[in-house]
Amino acid sequence: MEVVIVKDAKAGGELIADGIADLLRRKPDALLGVATGSTPLPIYDALTAQVAAGSVDASRARIAQLDEYVGLPTGHPESYRATVLRQVVEPLGLSEDAFMGPDGSAEDVQAACLAYDKALRDAGGVDLQILGIGTDGHIGFNEPCSSLASRTRIKTLTEQTRVDNARFFDNDIEQVPHHVITQGIGTILEARHLVLLATGEGKAEAVAQTVEGPVAAIVPASALQLHPHATVVVDEAAASKLKLADYFRHTFVNKPDWQGI
Repeated sequence: MEVVIVKDAKAGGELIADGIADLLRRKPDALLGVATGSTPLPIYDALTAQVAAGSVDASRARIAQLDEYVGLPTGHPESYRATVLRQVVEPLGLSEDAFMGPDGSAEDVQAACLAYDKALRDAGGVDLQILGIGTDGHIGFNEPCSSLASRTRIKTLTEQTRVDNARFFDNDIEQVPHHVITQGIGTILEARHLVLLATGEGKAEAVAQTVEGPVAAIVPASALQLHPHATVVVDEAAASKLKLADYFRHTFVNKPDWQGI
């Protein structure tokens, strides 16, 4: 696992966007796994700026969704499909044909979970998966004590996660669904490169447990320690509880140019 400490969220977004741009130059039709929420927005803004400037061509990129609410009406503005289309697909100039995600409005949600896992495999797998992290250490919607071998499935959200997400629903927790479809930890670990971005002091404890704690289901993000190519990008506030922060800074400053993100 590589840990990179940056000045702020903007710097983190630009660093990750540079890595995605390098990937698209090597593999123009790369399948990018994207997360929602406020944390990854600097990544999408920086990548969109690079595309607009002509420094990278994203026209053949494909986009894969990490998770989706269950039960929201089709087209609901806070569905993750609508959010990804609005924040990633449209700004990059892609069509909906480039996008894939689980169907949270399916009549048979279990079948929709299995179908999405198969669709990811049939697409050749995710090349780079962007992740955020919850204050309780969840990735995707794999809440604490999720199986580290789990596949795409239905999960019940904790009340804390619903409280955290109420800001997207007019601060009305009653509007936040109780259930989601999420890629499981086992599914996430199949991506070729995992990139987690965390910003703010509120994520510091979760980051420390993820990076320096034991691999344990109580901190689902700690499963990144098992991945051969995982990058954790954090701002100074989110890095504030890392015991090895100085070592991580030293390692990044002395990183060979050819190694990339």
